[in-house]
Amino acid sequence: MPTVPARPSRARRVWGETWRLLVALLSGLMVMVLVAWEVDTGQRQMSDTQWALDFVVGLVGLALLPLRRKAPLTIALVLSAAATVSSLVVGAETIAVISLATTRRWWKVAVVGVVFVAAGRVHSSLHPYVTPEPYDRWVELVGGAVMYALFVWIGAYIGLRREHLASLQERAETAEREQASRVGQARTAERTRIAREMHDVLAHRISLVAMHAGALAYRTDLPPEKVAETAGVVRDNAHAALTELREVLGVLRDPLAGDGAAPPEPPQPSLADLAELFAEARANGADVRVEGRVDDLAERTGGLGEAVSRHAYRIVQEGLTNARKHAPWAPVAVSVAGAPGEGLTIVVRNPVRTVGPVPEAPAPPPPSGLGLVGLTERVELVGGRLSYGTTTDPTSRDGRAAAFVLEAWLPWAA
Repeated sequence: MPTVPARPSRARRVWGETWRLLVALLSGLMVMVLVAWEVDTGQRQMSDTQWALDFVVGLVGLALLPLRRKAPLTIALVLSAAATVSSLVVGAETIAVISLATTRRWWKVAVVGVVFVAAGRVHSSLHPYVTPEPYDRWVELVGGAVMYALFVWIGAYIGLRREHLASLQERAETAEREQASRVGQARTAERTRIAREMHDVLAHRISLVAMHAGALAYRTDLPPEKVAETAGVVRDNAHAALTELREVLGVLRDPLAGDGAAPPEPPQPSLADLAELFAEARANGADVRVEGRVDDLAERTGGLGEAVSRHAYRIVQEGLTNARKHAPWAPVAVSVAGAPGEGLTIVVRNPVRTVGPVPEAPAPPPPSGLGLVGLTERVELVGGRLSYGTTTDPTSRDGRAAAFVLEAWLPWAA
C-alpha cells in the first residue's frame, strides 16, 4: 500500500500552486512569442480571430490547472486538446502531463499521450507554414512524442522521489514510536523494581511494630519509662512504614504478577555498602578514585531515608557500570557529598578519548540505552535532579579534556 505523505500547510499549498501558475504562464508566453515571431516574419498565417482565441483559451487553461490534483486525467486531456488552438496553454499542458505522470498510471499516460501528439499536429494544420516542407509532418509527430516522453519521465521521477521521502518519514516516525515504547517499558520496569526493593524494608518495619506491640500487650509489669520507650519505637517504625508504603503506591502503577512462591530477595544495598561496591569494582580491574571518606558519609546519612540511600547507591553503581562499558581504560572519579537541609550530591566522572586510538580492552556488553532512563525515573520519584553528558574536565591539566559526567542531586531533609 503506498504511503500517504503528510498534508502540507495552507501557506505551502498556496505557494506551490502560485509558482506553478507563474511557470506555466511564462512558458506559454515564450511559445506564444515564438509563434508571433514566425507570423511576423511571414512563416506562418494567423488571423486576428485565431490570436484572440489563442489568448482566451490560454487563460482558461491556466484557470483549470489548479484542478489537476483532483482530476489529473481530465485536466490533462482538456489542456492537451486546448493546445490545438492555443499556444499560450502549452505551459499549463506540460505541468498537467507531469502531474499525471507522478501517479504512474500508465494507461492514463498513454491516452493523454495520443491526444498530446495529435494536438500538436492539428495546431500545425490550423496555423500552417506559408512554405511547408514535405517532412514537417513527421518532424512534428516525432518531436511531439519525444517531448511527451521527456515530460512523463520527469513526472515519474518526481512521483518515485515523493514516495521514497514519505517512506523515510514513516520509518523515522516508527523508530521514534518504538524508542518511546522502550523508554516507557524501562520506566515501568524501574518502578516495579523499586517497589520490590521497598518490600524488604516494609516487612522489616512491620515485624518490629508487631514485636514491640506484642511485648506491650503481654508484659504488663514493665515500668512506665520502658513502656514509653517501646511505644516510641512502635510509633517511629509505624510512621516509617507508612512513608515507605506511600512510596510503593506512588511508584507501583501495575500490580506485581507472577511472583508466586519466589524466594525472598536479599536486602537492597544503600550508601553504607559503597565501600564494598568500590572494592568489587577495583577487584575487576577498574581504577576508582573516591573523593572524600565514604565510611564517614555513611555514618552521617542516618536521617537520609532508606529509599533515597538506595537510590544514591544505584546511581553510583550505574555510573561505574557505564564507565566500564564505554571507557574501561579510563579512571573513574566518584564524589558523594552533602548535608541535611542541603541535599546529597553525587558526581561520577570519567575521561572520554577524543584523539588517538582507543586502548585495547575486552569487548563491553551491548548497551541497552535505558539505564540512564531508569536512573532519571528513580531521581524524579524522590524529587531530585539528574543530568548527564559529555563536558570539559576541570581536573585535567589544560582544563579542556572531554569527560562524561553523571551528576545527581537528592533531597536530604534537615
